[in-house]
Amino acid sequence: MSSDTLAGGLDFRLLNDFQRNFPLCPAPFAELAARLGVGEGAVLRSLEQLRREGKISRVGAVFAPKRIGASTLAAMAVPPDRLGAVAEAVNRFPEVNHNYEREHRYNLWFVVTAGSEGRLQAALGAIEQAAGYPILRLPLLREFHIDLGFDLDGAGKSVPVPAPRAVPFSAPTPLGELERRLVMALQEGLPLFIRPFQVLASRVGCEESEVLERIRCWCEAGVIKRFGVVVRHHELGYTANAMLVQDIPEARIEAVGEALAREPGVTLCYQRPRVLPDWPYNLFCMIHGQARAEVEAHIAALRARLDLAGCAHDVLFSLTRFKQTGARYA
Repeated sequence: MSSDTLAGGLDFRLLNDFQRNFPLCPAPFAELAARLGVGEGAVLRSLEQLRREGKISRVGAVFAPKRIGASTLAAMAVPPDRLGAVAEAVNRFPEVNHNYEREHRYNLWFVVTAGSEGRLQAALGAIEQAAGYPILRLPLLREFHIDLGFDLDGAGKSVPVPAPRAVPFSAPTPLGELERRLVMALQEGLPLFIRPFQVLASRVGCEESEVLERIRCWCEAGVIKRFGVVVRHHELGYTANAMLVQDIPEARIEAVGEALAREPGVTLCYQRPRVLPDWPYNLFCMIHGQARAEVEAHIAALRARLDLAGCAHDVLFSLTRFKQTGARYA
C-alpha cells in the first residue's frame, strides 16, 4: 500500500470514526494511533492537514444549546443588493458563529450565542442596529435531535446516536470560575499536541486530571453533546443542504418531531416559536445531501410517509456560507 493510499485511509478513519467516542485520556492521539495501527505523529499530522484544508473545524467539544449559556437562531430579510454588506456587518460580532444565505424572503440566517440571556439580547440589539434591518428571533424551545455528525460512508446519514427524545429546556446551570475558564479554552478546540489536556489545564490553572474529569462529567450530563472531530460538511461534499420548516399542530408536534429525528439524513430537528404573521412555522429540521434533487426527493418522501401533506411547509436551501465557526460562550 502506498503512502498516499495510507494517508487517504487514515484521513477517512479520523473523519468518519472519531466524530464521537474520542478517547478522554492524557494521551488521546496515542490512543487513536493504537486503534488505527499507525504512529502518533501520523495522527497529529493528518489532523493538522485536515484542519488546514478546512475539512475539520477543530477537535473538541460540541456543547448542547442553552446548557451553559444562551443562544438563538435569527433571520433577516435583506434586499439582495445589500446582502453581502449586511452579512459582513453581522459577521463582525464574535457572538455570531454561523451565518448563511438561504432561499427565502428571509434570506440571511445566523446563530447568536452568548454567556447569558442578558448578553444574548444585548448582542441581538447591537447586530440589529449595525445591520439596519429587524431580526426575526427564533429561540430553541424543544430539541428532538441535534448532532451534525456525518457517516461519510453512508450517503449523508448522521452517525448513529442513541434514540432521540424531546428535550425541553430549563435555565442553564451557572458555571464556576474554573469551569468558565475551561469553556473558554475548549472554544478553540483541543491543541494538537501529545498531551492536549495538560495544555488546557495550564491555560485554565488546574490539574490535567481535573480537566478530564470535568469534560467526562459534562459529556455524561449532556452538557457536551459529543467530543471529537468536528467536520465541515460542505468541504466533504455535502453541498445540497436544506432547512425544512413546517407548521405542525401542537397536538402532533412531539410525535412528528421524534419521527423526523429518527430519519437517516436528518441532522437537526427542533421546535422553535411561530412569529405571526411573518413566520408561521414551528418545526425545523436540516437535511444534508450531495445533490439538490436527492434532498428534494428525500423531503417529499418524508412528508408523504409521515402524512404531513396538510401541514404548510417551506424548504430553504443554503446558498452562500458567510461564516461557520464554533460557538463562543465567553
